[in-house]
Amino acid sequence: MHTYAIPSRVSIVKYGGSANPGAAPSDPLLDEIAALHAAGERVVLLHGGGPEIDAALRERGIEGERIDGLRATDERSLAVIEMVLCATINKRIVRALQDRGVPAVGISGQDGGTLRARRSTRFDGRLGSVGERVACDPHLLAALLAMPTIPVLAPLALEIDKAAALNVNADEAAAAVAAIFPESALFFVTDIARVRSIAEDPRSGIDRLTLSTARAFLASEQCRDGMRPKLRAAIAACEGGAEAAYICLARPGALRAARECNDATIIAEAEPRAKSAN
Repeated sequence: MHTYAIPSRVSIVKYGGSANPGAAPSDPLLDEIAALHAAGERVVLLHGGGPEIDAALRERGIEGERIDGLRATDERSLAVIEMVLCATINKRIVRALQDRGVPAVGISGQDGGTLRARRSTRFDGRLGSVGERVACDPHLLAALLAMPTIPVLAPLALEIDKAAALNVNADEAAAAVAAIFPESALFFVTDIARVRSIAEDPRSGIDRLTLSTARAFLASEQCRDGMRPKLRAAIAACEGGAEAAYICLARPGALRAARECNDATIIAEAEPRAKSAN
């Protein structure tokens, strides 16, 4: 079996589920990803799906619970989550990229054992079928990037030492992927422009955090709700070897603005390069 070299300088883009990725004909982020691919850059797109999962669970009378920003997952809800992430959102994004002339391949983290995780025991086991300490085997992604295609990855993992599916936080999954590719850049495209030092004040955006200042802010009361998993994941990615993580606003040209114009909260130890190499 041919083994593909693990490439460096990959851009990992986490597309938040709140934006209903790929649902509208006009999608500036997918337009930008298509342009980056056409320019020869390597991109892995990892998506969430929170609002659509919530709606599907409600339709089936299944009550959802979040604990510290993580979705508690029993067997019934796991089946719905897998259906929405893998069969609906993932393939919708693939179709949208194909419509833009981009060869895209949709997979979940279960395929090829790309994502593996341990079942969480936190909160007295109340999280259920939720994985933590996510690890990435990059070989399937490396093969897809070499074709070249854009892998579109749904955040479901295989439980370590078992053939069981685990729901994993999409931010944590993106961090695991970014950590495995040397000098990668991780982008969290969100509905806010930056991490805020005062959660309620949009003028309090933070331009830059080192790993030490990011850890301190994560431990503070001002780091709340959905920002906690993103910041935790950004720290993990940089600790693992990613060059930088960017938390930026979903808008036209968001990735280039974050990388080249510092229009984001940047988490990094060293000054990241202004532009990704091919």
